[in-house]
Amino acid sequence: MGMLDELRNLGVDVDKSLKMLNGKEALYEKLLVKFADMLRKTDIRTDFDSSDYTSVMETAHTLKGSAGNLSITPLFKAYADIMQLFREGKPEEAREELIKVIPVQDEIIACIEKYSGA
Repeated sequence: MGMLDELRNLGVDVDKSLKMLNGKEALYEKLLVKFADMLRKTDIRTDFDSSDYTSVMETAHTLKGSAGNLSITPLFKAYADIMQLFREGKPEEAREELIKVIPVQDEIIACIEKYSGA
């Protein structure tokens, strides 16, 4: 089993992204590696230590967009939910959703790194 098959098993809509990229698997894998690198460098968890949630909202918005562009559905949905909770003035519920998605995010990053050698 390769990276794309494992990502499919993790809920990533690989086929949708490949269709948008005209079937260019190498390009998709390269974009996935860049996404994983961005996630490693972005620790949204630390942003919750402040009472000003502007930074965490901006980070969640960026991660939602990037995950959506790559059809990483579990992360896209989770960050969309987090953004909605912030809009509703529910930062503690947003924190709970973040806590739930971090293990999924870590699993997706580990899968990408496993095959990319990163």
